[in-house]
Amino acid sequence: MATIKDFKYKLVKNFLTEEETELAKKYILIKHKNNRVDFDFAQNNNSDTIFYRDPFGESLLLNKKNLMEKETNLDLFPTYSFTRLYTYNSELKPHKDRPSCEISVTVMLGSDGTEWPIYIENNSIHMEPGDACIYLGCELEHYRKNFIGDWHAQCFLHYVDQKGPYSDYKDDKQEPLYNLD
Repeated sequence: MATIKDFKYKLVKNFLTEEETELAKKYILIKHKNNRVDFDFAQNNNSDTIFYRDPFGESLLLNKKNLMEKETNLDLFPTYSFTRLYTYNSELKPHKDRPSCEISVTVMLGSDGTEWPIYIENNSIHMEPGDACIYLGCELEHYRKNFIGDWHAQCFLHYVDQKGPYSDYKDDKQEPLYNLD
């Protein structure tokens, strides 16, 4: 059976159900509207709202672990989630991720309708709300061009291969935010 190592990246339609997508979209819009401190001025000099290890994102990280294992044919450790509401003039510069992002997935939560693909190795990936792109974050350069719309929401879920070189990055080398056992 193929693993993600065999294809580098792939689009997964309906990664989130319609209900999950609507819930996630409403959540990030409410968080953005009520946000007072978590803005991304450092990276883009704009008013993007960002949340590292937010409980909602962490819930998705855990909830989608089995699906991610099925899609990658790997046993995975969750590392962290990163939720971002991009605003006008945002840009995601070309980069590769750190070791905690060995197996990554970017999930489109919603937008104002402005098309804004992610580029992986210069190939554009177009997503609809609820779709996701799984990719090797540490290996593949990825980016987004300048955003000309009003808002676009993504949730990044990061995992590492339990048998891979970054397995010690489980929980992003931090105490888990949850103990659900």
